[in-house]
Amino acid sequence: MERIRKDDEVKVIAGKDRGRSGRVVRVLRGRDRVLVEGVNRVKKHQRPRQTASGVDEGGIVEMEAPVHLSNVMPVCPSCGEATRVGFAYETEGDRRSKSRVCKRCSATF
Repeated sequence: MERIRKDDEVKVIAGKDRGRSGRVVRVLRGRDRVLVEGVNRVKKHQRPRQTASGVDEGGIVEMEAPVHLSNVMPVCPSCGEATRVGFAYETEGDRRSKSRVCKRCSATF
């Protein structure tokens, strides 16, 4: 189980966007990076190209670039602060489930 998942609310703790928060759009596991909505915006020069729906205009496009996992912290839904994540195991009969736990308030999320 991962500490940060898609649709989690995270806060950037290092880099040029320090202090900003946003929703995780995509997690890139192999590269240890996440794509956060509205964070680490970069400009990309895009060439015009032909698509199935017609001609896609080129120009300068602003988009989000990935941020390293170590530079973001999940925001706890119950206490509303950036927090470290722990794990708790819950046993139901012969089945065990693992869930994420806030290190500040011990809430499960």
